[in-house]
Amino acid sequence: MVGAAVQRQRAGRFVAMREGYGFLLPWFAGFFGLTLGPALFSLYLSFTKYDLVSDPRWIGMANYVRIATADAKFSQAMHVTFTYVFLAVPLKLAFALSIAMILNKGLRGLPIYRALFYLPSLLGGSVAIAILWREVFSADGLFNQVLAVFGIKGIGWVTTPETALYTLVLLTIWQFGSSMIIFLAGLRQIPQDMYEAASIDGASPRRQFFKITLPLLTPVIFFNAIVQTIDAFKAFTPSFIISEGTGGPVNSTLFYTLYLFQEAFAYFRMGYASALAWVLVMIIGSFTAVSFFMSRYWVHYDE
Repeated sequence: MVGAAVQRQRAGRFVAMREGYGFLLPWFAGFFGLTLGPALFSLYLSFTKYDLVSDPRWIGMANYVRIATADAKFSQAMHVTFTYVFLAVPLKLAFALSIAMILNKGLRGLPIYRALFYLPSLLGGSVAIAILWREVFSADGLFNQVLAVFGIKGIGWVTTPETALYTLVLLTIWQFGSSMIIFLAGLRQIPQDMYEAASIDGASPRRQFFKITLPLLTPVIFFNAIVQTIDAFKAFTPSFIISEGTGGPVNSTLFYTLYLFQEAFAYFRMGYASALAWVLVMIIGSFTAVSFFMSRYWVHYDE
């Protein structure tokens, strides 16, 4: 009796596991076929010379040596990308937090405001928005027309090397909706009685912000910073559309991902492009690891 019960129990577990793995089969197929498999093949190609026509030819570390020592365009792409990341991400998070704090005051019609502010984030990665942005900041675009009302003569903001990258930074800041929603959710979790007690003790709004809001919001700030920084490193569409795929003017908008795209699909140096892709993976991975290590000194979680 006992042996039969144990066998039935084992059989039931086996059936449950088989059904569970059956449900997971599409995910396994997608992961190994569309994610892990191509990633490993790309890693192999990074050690080869491959032009999509002939067979890959093994060249060892030559691609990585060229990246480190003999590729001036790589250095330019790195400079543009890091400038973009270190300007766009903090400004975007600061703006998103400011709007979230305003919306957290209990405004009437709050769902409408949230939807309107979130809308640019839904459309931000689209080609249409990038084209619209290019037209707005062109020499005869809407922005210069507004400046002309005040007697200011504008320039071609997207065609001038000194200003082109900053128009892309501005586009990123405009797409603050997703960060704002997360900040707003975090602000809603801060107990209001802490602010009331601080007000009774005579703390000014500025002191309340730095002593209550920011410390309790650090986990949300950390999450938003990680996500937005990774997205900034991977940014491609705005640079591609606004510069028409060139990274111009004078490589001033040559994002790393755009340079990788050019190497792969304009010059058909697929092996070299794969090496560039893995360098980007290492950069993002290193940044994330350092960020998690440093978070112990400034991110405060509730015990």
